[in-house]
Amino acid sequence: MNIAIANDHAGVEIKKLLVQHLKEKGYDVVNFGTNTEESVDYPDYIGKAAKAIQNGSADFGIVICGTGIGASITANKFKGIHAALCHDEYTAKMARNHNNANVLAFGARVLDNEEVIKIVDIFLSEPFLGERHERRVNKVKYIEDKNFC
Repeated sequence: MNIAIANDHAGVEIKKLLVQHLKEKGYDVVNFGTNTEESVDYPDYIGKAAKAIQNGSADFGIVICGTGIGASITANKFKGIHAALCHDEYTAKMARNHNNANVLAFGARVLDNEEVIKIVDIFLSEPFLGERHERRVNKVKYIEDKNFC
């Protein structure tokens, strides 16, 4: 499975830890984020990860900024991207099970490293449950199709 990961300056350290963790678990990881703590604009990096999912070169994405808010907003501006801002194991599980999210967003300044690893592992291992949730996800896709040019 291919994972696109992107971050701004706030997410450099946790991104490094995650890339190592994901590679140890057998994932292929493509780093679209900055590698220095010099201030940068998160949309410039998050957009690259979103495009990788759009064009099929990545299966899932992980986007990181200080709070995760800007990263999730940016990712969701791309058609076909369903980014979920997750702050614990439960929200990560529900993002996949109920919403079929394909991008995990979180804040590097909000969560500690141990929490992030758990959240990422859950997000990447949980299935979409379909059934009644499929109807809702399809409604979101319909809205997306009507409103994206």
